[in-house]
Amino acid sequence: MSSVLSPFIFKGDSIFVLDQRKLPFKKVYIKCDTYKDVIKCIKDMVIRGAPAIGIISGYGMYLAVKTYKGKDFKDYITKVAQEFISCRPTAYNISYVVNRIKNFLLKIPKDKLDKKNLKLLFKEVEKIRQENKKSLEKIVENGIKLLKKNSCVLTHCNTGVLACADIGSALGVIIEGYKRKKISFVYVDETRPYLQGARLTMFELMFNGVPCCMITDNMAGYVIKEKKVDCIIVGADRIAKNGDTANKIGTYTLAVLAKYHNIPFYVVAPTSSIDRNIPTGEKIKIEQRSEDEVKYINNKLITLKSAKVLHPAFDVTPAKLITAIVTEEGIFKYPYDF
Repeated sequence: MSSVLSPFIFKGDSIFVLDQRKLPFKKVYIKCDTYKDVIKCIKDMVIRGAPAIGIISGYGMYLAVKTYKGKDFKDYITKVAQEFISCRPTAYNISYVVNRIKNFLLKIPKDKLDKKNLKLLFKEVEKIRQENKKSLEKIVENGIKLLKKNSCVLTHCNTGVLACADIGSALGVIIEGYKRKKISFVYVDETRPYLQGARLTMFELMFNGVPCCMITDNMAGYVIKEKKVDCIIVGADRIAKNGDTANKIGTYTLAVLAKYHNIPFYVVAPTSSIDRNIPTGEKIKIEQRSEDEVKYINNKLITLKSAKVLHPAFDVTPAKLITAIVTEEGIFKYPYDF
């Protein structure tokens, strides 16, 4: 599975990034030779998903160091780190990985930035990716415990291999849940405006033979009411200390629907998505993206060109609406205190 859908490949001194904007119809890789190339791929949504953009940022930091030829190494690394952190500000995983790499680098004296230390840096980046994979494996095992036999679930956006660089978080639970007969059917929100559900989650589920059906985002209430959805499972881009969770726009709506219909609403994410420096969701910066990403679908205008459009990429679900938050460290229930 991962070899087929891996969101990026590091080869030689370059990163080849799978262009997720072209999926599921084309498999195209974009070559990144510099850290700025990586940042552009993240900004342009060539690669997305909080864990995946966190991991690739680590490799991007490696490229930044490998090509460095200046005199002020400390200032340079601090600047590069900030460029990564600000390129998609809602996703905490970028900050987590980049700050870890930055702290690792700042312990190395400038005059000792030799091949040996570059190898140590690359090992650290690889170590972070392996930690990510192991944490996802534990997350899946923990998430499975919450599922009843033959559950019908609904999910939003994409939280699989493409979003996590490895086996997936929420979608990892869903796919493994199907294999263990805990899940019988999955409804997938198309997830406007980037259609991650339609293009990516349906692709991953069908690739794994999981029975599924795509719905438009505004069908969720009908489906929950009429189709006996047993639970909703989503991922997270940033979780505050109190459990408030930022995730793809539309997640909050699903949480409200789940509360009204008295069905469990589960958030599945690695601890690298938890920002313990932020007390509540009110402090989470919500990325505002281009109006054109909403006004156009496949380069075709769907409204008047002069129309005003609001485009927050994420919303925040209050902790009290979340039945449980699943991480590699266990299953946590409200009230949360990370």
